[in-house]
Amino acid sequence: MTLSKNCLITGGSGYFGSLLLQKLLQKGHNCAVFDLVDADDRPQNVRFYPGDIRDFPRVLDCCQGMDIIYHNVAQVPLAKDKKLFKSVNIQGTENTLQAALQSGVQKVVYTSSSAIFGVPKINPVTESTLPHPQEAYGKAKWEGEKLCNLYMEKGLNIAIIRPRTILGHGRLGIFQILFEWIYQGYNIPVLGKGDNYYQFIHADDLANACILAADQLPSGVYNCGTNRFGTMREVLEQLCYYAKTGSKVKSLPMTPTIWAMNLTSVLGISPLGGYHSLMYGRSMYFDTTKVERELQWKPQYSNLEMFIESYEWYLKNRDLILNHTAGSHHRSAVKQGILRLLKWIL
Repeated sequence: MTLSKNCLITGGSGYFGSLLLQKLLQKGHNCAVFDLVDADDRPQNVRFYPGDIRDFPRVLDCCQGMDIIYHNVAQVPLAKDKKLFKSVNIQGTENTLQAALQSGVQKVVYTSSSAIFGVPKINPVTESTLPHPQEAYGKAKWEGEKLCNLYMEKGLNIAIIRPRTILGHGRLGIFQILFEWIYQGYNIPVLGKGDNYYQFIHADDLANACILAADQLPSGVYNCGTNRFGTMREVLEQLCYYAKTGSKVKSLPMTPTIWAMNLTSVLGISPLGGYHSLMYGRSMYFDTTKVERELQWKPQYSNLEMFIESYEWYLKNRDLILNHTAGSHHRSAVKQGILRLLKWIL
């Protein structure tokens, strides 16, 4: 039987943080959320600590009495604010680690990102693959990992979890545009042939990995993704077939489309960020041997299964989503900007 722990979830009002919170509560842990805003669906038995992760005294105060800190606060690619990437993702991470060290926290679980690898030269990517981030989000996350390594040397026990692109019930952001287009029967673009192998991870599987990592005594680094995946075209065609709305997958020329994605992002007329143009048409997948062996973790969802579940959830909650503008980027509908024109072209 798992002993109850006092857990602080930074970013606990966001998409993944709120789901992780539910998993921890199911296991009988005492939980608190640290975030700028409170979530509408926060359980009453969960304490809410309002605060800015860049405010060290506030972070230190909230870490008192905690056994485990799950650090999920981050500026995501949709935010496209390089200053916030640095201050939140880097300084905020150092504040959390320093506060954990001073407060005698037993374990910190840091949610990193596969974006630290940029476009990998060789797949599959392993824990020993040298990170090479190529855009602001990935660079900030890699700086966060380097801080984790520094604090490990100071004696703090840390698990670094690197997820592939997250999907699951309630996941919106860019996926909300995809699901809305399919719902309306519009065609879906891939870059080139769409034959790039692309791995996702279900949020439930990721949460389970984080919880298992918290129980490990030694510090460690773990790459997490589903072990059942294929090409980008395959999963999108399968989803369109499942939806039966008339949507088809159409190819766009890779190089000029990437140029257009980058330009419209810089001009602020597209919701897409640097990471989307960098990776959407390129292959990336993890070797999950280490996390499966050391944490006894096994992903439950394939790419297709998580896409179908996410799409079905969207259909059931579509009216509420389209009329609700508050919340984190990954829990909200997205303004399509110039992408509205693309759906007519395809």
